[in-house]
Amino acid sequence: METLAQRAALLRESLGRSQAATDAVVSILGSFDSRLSALDAAMRPIQLRTHAVRTAHENIDRTLRSADVILTQFDRTREAEREIQKGPHENLQSFLDAVDRLRSIERFFSSNRSYSSSDRVLSHVNALLSKALVKMEGEFQNQLSQRSKPMEPDRLFDCLPSTLRPSSESRAEGGKHQPAGADNQEAAVYSPPALIEPKFVPLLAKLAQQLVQAGCQQQCAEIYSEARSSALESSLKNLGVEKLSKDEVQKMPWEILESKIGNWIHFMRIAVKLLFAGERQLCDQVFECSQSLRDKCFSAITKNSLATLLSFGEAIAMSKRSPEKLFVLLDMYEIMCELQTEIDTIFVGESCSQMRDSALSLSKCLAQTAQKTFSDFEEAVEKDATKNIHTDGTVHPLTSYVINYVKFLFDYQSTLKQLFQEFKREDGTGSELASVTMSIMQALQNNLDAKAKQYKDPALMHIFLMNNIHYIVKSVRRSEAKDLLGDDWIQRHRRIVQQNANQYRRVAWSKVLQCLSGQGLTSSGGSGQVGSEGGNSSGASRTAVKERFRSFNVLFEEIYQKQCGWSVPDSELRESLRLAVAEILLPAYRSFQKRFGPLIENSKAPGKYVKHTPEQLEVFLGNLFEGKQERA
Repeated sequence: METLAQRAALLRESLGRSQAATDAVVSILGSFDSRLSALDAAMRPIQLRTHAVRTAHENIDRTLRSADVILTQFDRTREAEREIQKGPHENLQSFLDAVDRLRSIERFFSSNRSYSSSDRVLSHVNALLSKALVKMEGEFQNQLSQRSKPMEPDRLFDCLPSTLRPSSESRAEGGKHQPAGADNQEAAVYSPPALIEPKFVPLLAKLAQQLVQAGCQQQCAEIYSEARSSALESSLKNLGVEKLSKDEVQKMPWEILESKIGNWIHFMRIAVKLLFAGERQLCDQVFECSQSLRDKCFSAITKNSLATLLSFGEAIAMSKRSPEKLFVLLDMYEIMCELQTEIDTIFVGESCSQMRDSALSLSKCLAQTAQKTFSDFEEAVEKDATKNIHTDGTVHPLTSYVINYVKFLFDYQSTLKQLFQEFKREDGTGSELASVTMSIMQALQNNLDAKAKQYKDPALMHIFLMNNIHYIVKSVRRSEAKDLLGDDWIQRHRRIVQQNANQYRRVAWSKVLQCLSGQGLTSSGGSGQVGSEGGNSSGASRTAVKERFRSFNVLFEEIYQKQCGWSVPDSELRESLRLAVAEILLPAYRSFQKRFGPLIENSKAPGKYVKHTPEQLEVFLGNLFEGKQERA
């Protein structure tokens, strides 16, 4: 217990000393607080002065930086001004860079109007930009004038596929139309020429961009369109394109007009695939900054040139229809169909819509005129009233003309199919062309039937029909018309040829064959059969036999002389017809001569009656249908 009491006394003593120390520390800290408050009060003015100085330094730094930026802009302005004063002639790229700097300076001061010098600088910069704009317009016009030269025909010809390039002789004549390459159009490759040297195009594009940014789209478009349209029109003029009124075209002689149509087809191909395509490409490059301006300029450049070309086509389509114009109409329709897709691609945009419509309208007009010409031709064939039939019964010019016409039609099968589809008449199997061809053939046959009736000699009438129908059949068999018209048509018309050949034999030789008949030579009026071969019937009258031989000679000589002047131009048909006559005449003559000849042989001057041997008659028959007058 004592020990515990002692420890408790020591603990109380320690707590007392700790309390005293704590009180002493609290007293000391209290004195520090008062001293710090006094110190803070003393430092506050110094802190305020230090903050003010720091703020002043920051303001000075900002001002110096702003002044440096402004001074830099002033320096850039002076540098740009020097370039603007020099103009674009010395160094166009430096001039354009100077314009770009001025625009940058203008934007800087416009967004920093708080600077006291902003308005003054902006006024100066805008004045420089106005001066630069005037010089840029002049330079744009100058560059286009210098670079926009007409394309020489030879350069254009070199851009064509080899199959369409004119020969050196035709180049000297202005590059006449060469139709030989028409079959290779699908594989043809065209290389549009560079209308302006490529190295100058980027500079023109930059000038155009600057003018557009300055709001001078209208002036820019006018300058560009005027220069390029003039070059384009001169290129076409050098090529041979003429500005002809529709009245002049329609009054032109056909021989001259046909040549001009061939050239027009060539010109259309060159204009669309080379010149117009080149102008579109150049427009897209120069006015890359504005789609609407591209289309507008291209339309302005090509409008008159395209109108000149289409106007000629329209004049042909609206001229008086005639059969010989059908093939040039098909040629023109063919080239318009070939170019239509490219026209739609090149003449894109609202600005060119009327030009696209004009081209499509010409295609439709040509198709319509060609279709009407078909109908006119069929009607003209059937109603052809020419009276100049040949006296020899040969093939009529109308027949050869119509057959050649039909043959030519088959060179245009794909074009005709497209034309028929234009009017929704084609079912895709070629039936429309077959129908048209059959109608023309039937019209020709109807006309030949009418012409045949002009012959007074029925035998010659049949020769005429046989010649003409045979010519038709033979021509069809050797052409593409064979597959279209079919074997039935050919066989039917071959039978018509044979029918006319048989009718000719019957009509021409029936009287001659009657002379070689024994009927009426016997006193009993029987069949006139003689006894043994070569003998004579006891009832035969020598006088009657003489008369028969005399009649035979007269008739044969008359027929021979006449029919030697007739013509069967086809050698195979001519030989087969001679053979057919020989097959009926020679056996009858041999039989008659053997049966009744002995009655004449013992009479006075037998050669007066029996003038010809069968062998001589065969030789005479070999002279028939040569178109030459002969005497037996």
